[in-house]
Amino acid sequence: MLILGIESSCDETAAAVVQDGTRLLSNVVNSQIDIHAQYGGVVPEVAARSHLEVINPVINKALRDAHVSWGDIDAIAVTHAPGLSGSLLIGTLAAKTLALLKNKSLYPIHHVEAHVYANFITEQSNSGDSALTLPSSQPRFPMLALIVSGGHSQLVLFRDHGDYSLLGQTQDDAVGEAFDKVAKMLGLPYPGGPSIAQAAQHGDAHAYDFPKAKMSGAYDFSFSGLKTAVLRRLQREVGVDFTFPSHELPGLVNEQQRYDFAASFQRVAIETIVGKTRKAYEEHHPASVVIAGGVAANQELRRQLREALPIAIEYAPIQLCTDNAAMIATLGYYHTWRHEPTSPFELEIQPSLSMIREVDV
Repeated sequence: MLILGIESSCDETAAAVVQDGTRLLSNVVNSQIDIHAQYGGVVPEVAARSHLEVINPVINKALRDAHVSWGDIDAIAVTHAPGLSGSLLIGTLAAKTLALLKNKSLYPIHHVEAHVYANFITEQSNSGDSALTLPSSQPRFPMLALIVSGGHSQLVLFRDHGDYSLLGQTQDDAVGEAFDKVAKMLGLPYPGGPSIAQAAQHGDAHAYDFPKAKMSGAYDFSFSGLKTAVLRRLQREVGVDFTFPSHELPGLVNEQQRYDFAASFQRVAIETIVGKTRKAYEEHHPASVVIAGGVAANQELRRQLREALPIAIEYAPIQLCTDNAAMIATLGYYHTWRHEPTSPFELEIQPSLSMIREVDV
């Protein structure tokens, strides 16, 4: 079965074709990072306009790269939640229109759940632009998933496809959002995750010690306090008080301070995530552990997880950790097992839909 996936929840316009939920035939991503970098973050109106300009060319390229025609496609899977309203509208409108014109089944996909399914892609066709280092086998259930990105930080226990429980999630900033905000304080470019990771390579991860939030929920996260602790310590280091504007701090920070703050923040943020993941592993004894989302590309996170867990983790390639449509198409394939297609006339976007509403907690 061939599934065309379409993703436009934030600032990437993506389309991909996946066969039988495991074989990647094409994966096209048009990134808007260069557009939004000048603003230090995603501007929703600009993102939606960019999606509108490129959505059709991206979809057509995905079909060409996969060497398939519309007659070969069995279904369309599209991100309908969560995300930026304008961005979601462009992708879903394209998917609904194509489903009607091409007479294809349509499946709405939850973006956060789909991130987990990047780990289920284990094969790639020879027609791909470049070979990806994919997992050798699909994860086994029960599966513990750590989902970490710019908008989400969650621990989810999957008993089977579509059968999962949300163990915990961030109560304020997602870890990727915290990376972006700290990077901005330090004068590092957007997006903050890769910038901090690169700067941290030159810094002392123990130069500064920051607190870890104590949460009532055993598996819940909080990064707002950590972000504020970095701000206050940075203000003291450069000799200003708490009233000094954070956006003016980069001009007072020297290179070594920038490297040390990046390394120290990254260490504490990732120790927080890894500690919760280890606790969940020890309590639930999953058969496999996966990490998903843009922050899953962070090498320090991967290193700490390897040391903390007595189980081997096969990681999805970095290209499938950030937003892409391959994960949408893969989850779409498994939706065909359990769900009836959705009518194009009934599909609506749900920008704030949480996985909580889809699970039995």
